Amino acid sequence: MNLDPGTIAIIQLAWSRRLGLADDALAGAEDGTRIYSVQDQSRSVSFLRLFGREVFCGPEWAARRARGKSAAQLSGHTALASLSVEYGGRTVGSEHLCFADSFPGPVEPEEEIAVAEDHDLAVQLERLCPPDDVAEAGLAHKDQLFIAVDDRPEAPVPLAGAGYSIRDGILADIASLTAPTARRQGLGRYITSVAVEEAMAAGLIPQYRAPLDNVGAARTAAGAGFIAVGIRSEVLLPA
Repeated sequence: MNLDPGTIAIIQLAWSRRLGLADDALAGAEDGTRIYSVQDQSRSVSFLRLFGREVFCGPEWAARRARGKSAAQLSGHTALASLSVEYGGRTVGSEHLCFADSFPGPVEPEEEIAVAEDHDLAVQLERLCPPDDVAEAGLAHKDQLFIAVDDRPEAPVPLAGAGYSIRDGILADIASLTAPTARRQGLGRYITSVAVEEAMAAGLIPQYRAPLDNVGAARTAAGAGFIAVGIRSEVLLPA
């Protein structure tokens, strides 16, 4: 399964704008090209590989250290941190960039599940989950929310949730979260597919960022029809 060339062009446009590059920077670059965006006042160092093109962003000292290093060397969890350790770099993480441009296949759970769009239920779901998972997903901060709930009790119980925020007017940045007691039941994949359908119906391209060390997130993304086509790493620098 491949993304449509038109979808690829739009994704490249969105990420070019997000990185402060010319609109055609990624689409116009040859495969294997690395773009260096040097910003001496930048408070972060980042590396992006997307559809065979690469972008390194950061101060001049970081760009000098990155030259000659391969994409694999710059994509690891600690690679950028090692470049900036003496400057106080703090690892944000490395993630696969996944996109979808077709409606996912049937992923209905075995039992009928209600879907709500209630922010309070998203907050309630976060309280059921480990703090690291909550911080990674940032579900309650998404603009659009879809919460799978068990509505048999008097008060609905959130089981899994997905949501998206719009980036650059083009991408629907989707994240999902599943309560520990409801995992391995296909609920994360199901509610993520709901978010994908709603985002596409709104004319957006769904994007899912799956941390490199999160196998569950990668499975959820693949099950909801996403294709991994890029990788991004980032560290933050002290002000």
